[in-house]
Amino acid sequence: MIVSDNMEKVLALYNEGLLLYKTRKFQEAKSKFIEALQISPEDGPSKLYIERCEAFIQNPPPADWDGVYIMTTK
Repeated sequence: MIVSDNMEKVLALYNEGLLLYKTRKFQEAKSKFIEALQISPEDGPSKLYIERCEAFIQNPPPADWDGVYIMTTK
């Protein structure tokens, strides 16, 4: 499968954001996901993780957080 240059950039930014997210660097992760959206405005995963980062910036997860996001609303 051939991936466009733009998609490669989006994937790289998304992966960087995901690593930052998993290490609780939510502000930095959010920035990477925003960069990905600037290239691909409809990137659903980046949109989702921006929301999760914003939630964790406001209310950080507990110290023993394992990276799993638990939905509290439907």
